[in-house]
Parts: sequence; structure tokens; C-alpha cells
Amino acid sequence: MNFNSSQNMKTKQLFALCIVVVMSLSNCKKYEEGPILSLRTKTARVANTWKVASYTSNGTDYTSLFTNANYTETYDKDGNYSYTSSWGSGAGKWEFQSDKKEIKRSGVAGQSTETLVILKLKEKEFWYYYMDGKDKEEFHLEQK
Repeated sequence: MNFNSSQNMKTKQLFALCIVVVMSLSNCKKYEEGPILSLRTKTARVANTWKVASYTSNGTDYTSLFTNANYTETYDKDGNYSYTSSWGSGAGKWEFQSDKKEIKRSGVAGQSTETLVILKLKEKEFWYYYMDGKDKEEFHLEQK
């Protein structure tokens, strides 16, 4: 009987420890939409070719404009950025800023420097928004 009581106590302690760990991890989440934990670095997660899963401007859905134009964005680990679509293409540089909560894109011909606020950064999903004057442009990208 003493053995069962000891096992029961250990089980309760382990359960309590798991709850503390989960709650601690959820408080450490850097991006609004996650992930809580990743084994890949943030740079490795950004470095990819992305296609548009959804695009909204001030909350209005314009996804089809980007999917019909085969729009993609490519980031590499060395800080190079490019985009291509049936409308044209361009290239520039990217870098993290604000404790890796934002990305600064610059040097793209015909565009001003943009600050992307990262909402989600996973291996196969990259969500961000930027402000274009008073307009909020939000992209949900997925791995191509």
C-alpha cells in the first residue's frame, strides 16, 4: 500500500512539473501565432521560397491577385531577398530586427524599405504584415 502511495505522489509531481513547463513555454512564444518551440533557427525557417496562401489589405481578401500572378518570395540565409510574379521581379536584402520579431527588407528597386512584423514563422508557414501608409498589408505564405 505504501508503494502505491509513493507512485501516486510521483505521478502527481510529474504532472505538476509538466504543467509548469508547458506554461513557461507558452509565455516565451515570440510570435503571435507561434510556434512555441522549434529546433530550426529563425534564419533557417525564413530561408525558403514562399508562395501566397492568403493576402489581405485592410482585412479585404485579395489572395487571387497573387496566386493568379504566381507570386513568390525567396529569402536566403545570407540576407538576400527576391520576388517574382507575372507582374515582374525584384531583389534586395533582408535582416532581422527588434529581437527577431521583425524583418527589414531594403534595396528592392521601386520599393521603399519595409518593416515586416512577423506573426508566424514555422518551417512551412511564414505570416507577416507591414504598414503601407495607413494600409495594413498581411501575407500568409507557405513553402513552395
